Amino acid sequence: MKLLTFKGGLHPNDHKAETENIPISDLTPSKIMIFPMSQHIGAPCTPTVSVGERVLMGQVIGNSDAFVSSPIHSTVSGTVVAIEKRLHPNGTNVLSVVIENDFADEKVDTIKKYDDIHKLTKAQKIELVKNAGVVGLGGATFPTHIKLNPPADKKIDCCIINGAECEPYLTSDYRVMLESPMLVFDGLKEIMDILGVKKAYIGIENNKPKAIEIMSQITNNYDGIEVCPLKTKYPQGSEKHLIKAITGREVPSGKLPADVGVVVDNIDTCTAVYNAIHFRQPVFSRIVTVSGLGVKKRGNYRVRLGTCFDDILKAAELNEEITKKVLMGGPMMGIAQHSLNVPSIKGTSALLALTAEEINLNPEAPCTRCGKCVTNCPMGLMPVQINAYAKYDDMETCIKYNVMDCIECGVCSYTCPCGNHITQRIKLAKRKIAASRKK
Repeated sequence: MKLLTFKGGLHPNDHKAETENIPISDLTPSKIMIFPMSQHIGAPCTPTVSVGERVLMGQVIGNSDAFVSSPIHSTVSGTVVAIEKRLHPNGTNVLSVVIENDFADEKVDTIKKYDDIHKLTKAQKIELVKNAGVVGLGGATFPTHIKLNPPADKKIDCCIINGAECEPYLTSDYRVMLESPMLVFDGLKEIMDILGVKKAYIGIENNKPKAIEIMSQITNNYDGIEVCPLKTKYPQGSEKHLIKAITGREVPSGKLPADVGVVVDNIDTCTAVYNAIHFRQPVFSRIVTVSGLGVKKRGNYRVRLGTCFDDILKAAELNEEITKKVLMGGPMMGIAQHSLNVPSIKGTSALLALTAEEINLNPEAPCTRCGKCVTNCPMGLMPVQINAYAKYDDMETCIKYNVMDCIECGVCSYTCPCGNHITQRIKLAKRKIAASRKK
């Protein structure tokens, strides 16, 4: 079978062997749990609890009336000890609810198995997904209930489940496919039912043959679901490139997958949808790949949201002496952390403790215009030109070179032999342009 793919991109050393064969294990949450009120794309939440209040596991502690938002739940039982600004993994200070964990794990009584799921309407299921705080767990964190309720003029005819996991080091989705494949399929069937589609594709890169085999076998029990082996190439997990590879459809500039009749969800998002509908269970935790040469106990951990990075890395036996950089997320699109006193959030797909041999510490050199960034750009852009104009703050010309179409995948920086921080410069340019348009 011909492997599906897209034009451009590359295949860096994936470093997946370090964790892909290690089963998921549970990590003990922190004594002090921190819950930022912004863990999703959209409006931040407002705290719904007060200092001194005892809360239960699964209780809503932050919510918003905004259309694009997602509620925040406590992942432990305990007492609210502060509501104040705390450092967020994105480097900003965000209003947060701080809870002292009593380690009793006393849950709200609504979390239980429900047997009358067949009686629920599509609208009721969407409301349950919304109330559970389900967002895209691949890292984008877009509220899932909005994806499941596209505008009436957007005719959705299929959905795609993203099992590509193309970022180096990350193996959390892979482990979910191996350990809980039926949960993924049951969640996917709920998504198909809500969207009213009869066709679904599960895209998996061909460097995961066990996952392809297991998921393909299960499709025999489900109508309309097809596993699509994908060529191992970064950024195959990007929504637009996944859609192009599997369906041949191209999402136009400035448009969304729904504009071409597709909804894309992540592997672990499927399990979260199933738990929301069948158990009324909010997003308590997520699977986090902890890897890099700076930790001894590399693996995939089930981490409660709100758990401190410092505690996660200590459990994985961090070697601070040799660790030069800690990233939340993968090495291509992850965010460098300047403090470990920050909490795991819905978008924490990985924590990487990288040593000097795993990162580029060389200074930037003048661009030689070799064209590698152009050849490998999966969006067909001209990073060399955008980088040059962004360096001199010429935003108008950056716009002419379609800078806003950049998906910030990091391919241009990775391929640059001169060590230019092209992606970082493009990110800053996009934010400047967005800010000026907002004004």
